[in-house]
Amino acid sequence: MAEAERIIGMPDTPETGGAEPERPSDEAVPGEQPVGRGKRKIAVLFTVALVAYLFDLISKMIVVAKLEHHEPIEVVGDLLRFEAIRNAGAAFGIGEAFTVIFTVIAASVIVVIARLARKLYSLPWAIALGLLLGGALGNLTDRIFRSPGVFKGAVVDFIAPANFAVFNLADSAIVCGGILIVILSFRGLDPDGTVHKD
Repeated sequence: MAEAERIIGMPDTPETGGAEPERPSDEAVPGEQPVGRGKRKIAVLFTVALVAYLFDLISKMIVVAKLEHHEPIEVVGDLLRFEAIRNAGAAFGIGEAFTVIFTVIAASVIVVIARLARKLYSLPWAIALGLLLGGALGNLTDRIFRSPGVFKGAVVDFIAPANFAVFNLADSAIVCGGILIVILSFRGLDPDGTVHKD
């Protein structure tokens, strides 16, 4: 009987003033993304962001306490060393005269990611945006709280490969997140979980 009522469009229960009956959060509906799955992707985004942020924050605390004003530590001979550097510019030491602008950009990236999170149903996109968010928060924390002043603070960099700029874990997270986003875009996967073919 219930199956027949479903086919001809009759409700199982009495009408309640035209209100649409509630459905389970993970019930699949054509043209819609399940609400439950979307929330799980948002949780992944913020978990990845938190892990990236904490790794960056803790590593910088250790570098400032143990490595700053000391000789660099050779990790892999001449190929890789840890060396404490204060960087007023962007990632990899670019544009040291525009510290405030980079601070505004980092804050804007965080706002954009927060807005995208509402439509997030893709696990790879959640990971990519989480890496971007964690990295942006890590360097923004330096911009706000480190000397020479609020929004002008120098970022702590310490990973120094041979013949390359010195960077930190936040920079690494941002670059990895950006590369993943490029790959997902080329594959046609959107943040909402849909796949498009160009």
